[in-house]
Amino acid sequence: MDYKRKPEWLKVKLDYDKNALEVKKIIKKHKLNTVCTEAACPNRCECFKRKTATFMILGSVCTRNCTFCNVNKGETEKINEEESRNVAKAIEELNLKHVVITSVTRDDLSDGGATHFANVIKEIKMVNNDIIIEVLIPDFQGDENALKIVINAKPNIINHNIETVPRLYPEVRPKADYFKSLQLLERVKKNDSNMITKSGIMLGLGESEEEVIEVLKDLVNYKCDILTVGQYLAPTKKHHTVIEYIHPDKFEALKIQALKLGFKYVSSGPLIRSSYLADEAMKFIMEK
Repeated sequence: MDYKRKPEWLKVKLDYDKNALEVKKIIKKHKLNTVCTEAACPNRCECFKRKTATFMILGSVCTRNCTFCNVNKGETEKINEEESRNVAKAIEELNLKHVVITSVTRDDLSDGGATHFANVIKEIKMVNNDIIIEVLIPDFQGDENALKIVINAKPNIINHNIETVPRLYPEVRPKADYFKSLQLLERVKKNDSNMITKSGIMLGLGESEEEVIEVLKDLVNYKCDILTVGQYLAPTKKHHTVIEYIHPDKFEALKIQALKLGFKYVSSGPLIRSSYLADEAMKFIMEK
């Protein structure tokens, strides 16, 4: 296969309808960022058409230098104190029942932005205490006190992506630590055994199938409930090269293996991303 040519199963047509344009309007009105746009997610059009979006807080500039990510790097922005309220207002206008909040990594902040996460969660609960709140958080540089700030705000799901296999961390996530990410998930459960944990991994970066299985075993051992598996797509030629496009059949086979290993819910496919159809996982778990 020619890995430079995107296969048919990865070709997505961007076709914005009335709902999608309304979502974009609401996001712009409240001066918010979304990972959908900043990370050039291939599903952004579909999600906007479903009148949902993944909000990205703490600005749009990241302090990390991950080679897979399209989010801007450089000088960070001052935290917008109105952002918490604006996110809650946008959620209310979109009438969301399940919301995903993520952020850039802010290593320049003493708590990594944990307090701001907690404030956003609080504002959302004030709008509607029945909303399912999922947060996709950075590693807070392994600071357990910062993590506790988020846990104590009582989101329904805490997600932290493992992203790739440990061998590839130096070139894919050079400022991150594989075992710190695993430990974060375990610490969530130690602090609140009822909290649902979630993580995700990308394929096509040069990992082997055996390495992926070992990561999945680690995630289960470190108390991860929900898993997402998707195809890595290079945002630009300057980012990490796509080494391989994985066939959909392999994603399905990996899903079966992951469920056998003990995950409560697995979403696996070429276009799967952390927050894509996130509400389906929660519905499945609540119905069990």
